[in-house]
Amino acid sequence: MSATHKSKSQAMQAGLYVVATPIGNLGDITLRAIDTLRDCDQILCEDTRVTAKLLSHLNIKKPLLSCHDHNESARIEEVIAAIGDGKKLALVSDAGTPLISDPGYKLVAAVREAGLPIFTVPGASSIIAALSICGLPTDRFTFLGFLPPKSAARKSALRELGALSGTIIWLESAPRLTDCLHDAAEILGTRQVAVARELTKLYEEVQRGSLAQVLAHYEAYPPKGEVVVVVGPKADTVFDEAQIDTMLIEALKHNGVKHASNEVAQLTGRSKSDLYQRALELKDD
Repeated sequence: MSATHKSKSQAMQAGLYVVATPIGNLGDITLRAIDTLRDCDQILCEDTRVTAKLLSHLNIKKPLLSCHDHNESARIEEVIAAIGDGKKLALVSDAGTPLISDPGYKLVAAVREAGLPIFTVPGASSIIAALSICGLPTDRFTFLGFLPPKSAARKSALRELGALSGTIIWLESAPRLTDCLHDAAEILGTRQVAVARELTKLYEEVQRGSLAQVLAHYEAYPPKGEVVVVVGPKADTVFDEAQIDTMLIEALKHNGVKHASNEVAQLTGRSKSDLYQRALELKDD
């Protein structure tokens, strides 16, 4: 993998290089990422064992320094001093783009605050990969990282998302996927969802349908591997009064009048004050 595409004028400067690595298929490594990993002085990585396998595949040997959630803050002074001494450091995560639900934010912020150079070496990202093939709107989207693992906190987070007009994306572990989809179906209703699993790998798949349909699929066929959940925007649906009452009654089972009316308002676009009054009537009945 010769670096013949790089001119002498593009020689690496001292600084921190944020390098994206493949999310599964090693062929997705970019030529510039290979050059950077080969020419840097040291590589900061989430798990040295994972990065060592990638470097072995690329026939690159470099000093590795762990930089993960538990020691990132402790690495800051060391990294700043190294860059100040003219070193070229590369930052990678186990897969994809660093900082995107991976360590690196504290380090990058500190290096930026110190006035030292930071360079991006872009590449694979499971978020963008999933969005590009799921067939849901891409003009506006919100990425949430991971939702809370507990159902009550997860439902609360999903209720806050009900007012968003764009596509919503989050990461989920395979063992929690069905519980998560169950809560999403309860709170977000009939929205379309695409679950992208094992992207770029041998068993890559995308399941697309309503939240209830995709939930039923994964209840029958428990998933494995890495998962990205992409939920489409709420449809411009006109709800009749019977549907509104049904939604309010369901919301009142786990909420007070105010929160129940707010929840239904987010899902339907109806007036909060009108729904509040109707929720009071239903509660009294």
